[in-house]
Amino acid sequence: MASEDHIERTFLMIKPDGVKRGLVGQIISRLEEKGLELRALKLKNLDIETARKHYAEHSDKPFYDHLVYYVTSGPIIVMAVEGFNAVRAVRQLVGATNPIEAMPGSLRGDFCLEQVRNLVHAADSLEAASRELSLHFNRDDFVSEVRVGEIYD
Repeated sequence: MASEDHIERTFLMIKPDGVKRGLVGQIISRLEEKGLELRALKLKNLDIETARKHYAEHSDKPFYDHLVYYVTSGPIIVMAVEGFNAVRAVRQLVGATNPIEAMPGSLRGDFCLEQVRNLVHAADSLEAASRELSLHFNRDDFVSEVRVGEIYD
């Protein structure tokens, strides 16, 4: 194991297009197949205030209002995902922001065409992951690893 390999926790949101299209199971399966583990998960409607905070770094961009409107237009799934180099691993699995540029095999490369309706949002750094996780989860929402055999021992 390289010295830069370490366990990280990151944030992933399945946007309204992913929920509406019934891709939640496939997205979670891809995360688990990669070796990442879920530590928290919620299905919810995102309020405008939280959406604005979530995307605050884009507030001066022309697409900001449309993005906030879109992510509040239907149910979303928010997740805490954990594993080795989870931030980079999830970003690679998600693919480029513009689905047309995303590699085949990535979520965006396989499942979407539009840049705003691009299926998922993934934190781009540990700092962003920490901020985004704190916006969507409380401390009690997280679970630790439990091995099935330990439950019955």
